Amino acid sequence: MFGQHGLILRFLVAAIWLFATPLFAQSEDPKEFNFEQWQITATRAEGIIEDAQASSPALETLRDTLANFRSQALELQGAHQARIETLESQFTALGTAPADGESEAEEVATRRKELTDQLAEAKAPVLAAQEAYNRADGMIGEIDTIIRVRMSDQFFTLGASPLNPTHWPVTVTALAGFGTDIREEVQETLSSKAQQVMTRQSLPISLALLIVGLLLITRARHWCLSLMGFLPPANQVSDNEARALLISMTRIAVPMLGLWAIVQAIYTTGLVGLRGDVLLVAVPWMGVAFFGGLWLGRTLFTEADGTPRFFILSEVDSNAGMWITTLMGVTLALSLLLERIAAQADFPDAAHIVLSFLIVAFSGFLLVRMGLLLDPRHLNPDGEDKNPLQKRVYSLVTRGSIVLGAVGPVLAAIGYFTASTSFVFPMIKTLALFGTLLVFYRLLNALAEALLRSAQGSDIEDEQEKHLTLVPVALGFTLIIASLPLLALIWGARVSDLQEVWTLVSEGFQIGESRISIADFLTFALVFAIGYTLTRLLQSTLRTSVLPSTSLDTGGRNAILTGTGYVGIFLAALAAITSAGLDLSSLAIVAGALSVGIGFGLQAIVSNFVSGIILLVERPIKEGDWIEVGSYSGYVRKISVRSTEIETFDKATVVVP
Repeated sequence: MFGQHGLILRFLVAAIWLFATPLFAQSEDPKEFNFEQWQITATRAEGIIEDAQASSPALETLRDTLANFRSQALELQGAHQARIETLESQFTALGTAPADGESEAEEVATRRKELTDQLAEAKAPVLAAQEAYNRADGMIGEIDTIIRVRMSDQFFTLGASPLNPTHWPVTVTALAGFGTDIREEVQETLSSKAQQVMTRQSLPISLALLIVGLLLITRARHWCLSLMGFLPPANQVSDNEARALLISMTRIAVPMLGLWAIVQAIYTTGLVGLRGDVLLVAVPWMGVAFFGGLWLGRTLFTEADGTPRFFILSEVDSNAGMWITTLMGVTLALSLLLERIAAQADFPDAAHIVLSFLIVAFSGFLLVRMGLLLDPRHLNPDGEDKNPLQKRVYSLVTRGSIVLGAVGPVLAAIGYFTASTSFVFPMIKTLALFGTLLVFYRLLNALAEALLRSAQGSDIEDEQEKHLTLVPVALGFTLIIASLPLLALIWGARVSDLQEVWTLVSEGFQIGESRISIADFLTFALVFAIGYTLTRLLQSTLRTSVLPSTSLDTGGRNAILTGTGYVGIFLAALAAITSAGLDLSSLAIVAGALSVGIGFGLQAIVSNFVSGIILLVERPIKEGDWIEVGSYSGYVRKISVRSTEIETFDKATVVVP
């Protein structure tokens, strides 16, 4: 489940691809689509897919090539669309072609033939691009199916049981052999006199990097923060929550710098061989797992560095939670190291299974222990059930950790090695992701609240306080959406799966003869926002400058302002639809269905709307008039399109449809 380069590397590759692809796609000339090269590639791809013997990495590479051709084919279709529409409009202007037996002017007939030839010539590359697009899209779907079937077969494959004693000596031999290989590599390197000279020359630099790295990992962070006065007294929560959380993040950043220095110190000696490189390449990812677990454990379960309390736990349970989280980071680090060794050092499968079982079993115990330790009521430090949905989600995650923590080691013991690692380690990563989101949620919420309060001053009115309560909701929603791609990768999604989702979003959906893409929606939103803003500016100008200089009464002014608002919004929507290139004719069926719905279910609303327009135009009553409606009587305070507000003698407001 971790892959050769680790989960974080896969996520970074996916993110770079998602943001870089549109830029590269825009820079490419769609006319450069090489149909000859495409035919060669497509024929070769069809043979590989039919044979279905290529490895999964090779299929992924082929898939990327096909996806590139597919994007170019789609761009080519759009590049000729403007020319085709121009020719079609010219062709339509000539009128309907004469029926059989009828004739038309020679000039018109000649021009009609010319336009027909030009239109056929313009459509030829588009039709070829459409065929290439459909062909590439179909082959991409076939490749995805092959890879998914392989993953499913591997998931349910019953292999050797790690409890079989015959595999244990193989494991011990493999570990001893790997250590011997590293020692022999170092000895072989040192046997060269030239290398000995280079090692002695680089020894001061290596020792300096080693000392700096050890200091950064151990005490340098604490010394620096103490000298700068950033660390609060022990067991005391900082009065600045955001600053405390930011300081706590140095528990990852500073040790990772130290780890990098140590790795560079080892490399500068020149004694690293092939086996040693396998270990050193895995060290940074192991550091992320270990120091990340240490940071989460101290931040979530203790008040180190003055961070706020995230859970209401006793001191014993808080210490237990800290150690469990730290040990989860250790198990992830060990699993990353084992995956790296198994992939690069020809490690025996039996040894890999036995060692992985030890890690899986301990990880499962930690998951069960964490699930039993936590309770949904600990999510809110105030002890109040402010967010029932959040509480239910949190309860689901903790119960899932208990179930998967118990099932994973059992599956591994039976022999379902892939299934066990597919449950246990992703669950640990999911808990780590949720813990990180919780920390960042508190951090961003504290920063946003501090900024809003500093901008609005210390005296915040009730209405402004309501806006402050919306900030946590918006931040929580944003963090959840941002974490979905990483969560998908954690649970086995491929980078190409995310690429396909992004392609679907960026290239759009085919609706009839039109393709609706995310660019169309953004264009629609931007044009409508501009139109809406201009409408509000026009209303403001009329209200403050134009209408006060006229002889119109208050009711007439309100009628003009209301009418201007509705007309402006209608025109803004119409301009947005036109700019986005949406085909309104495709909405005819929807409009017909809406008309039926209006006729049966929305009669009262439509009636009120029409009546409101009549009141604003004819103005039989105006604001300030005394009226009686049924059992109510009072002054007219506001006339809108849907209703009229009346203020009675007892200062009550009555809304009359």
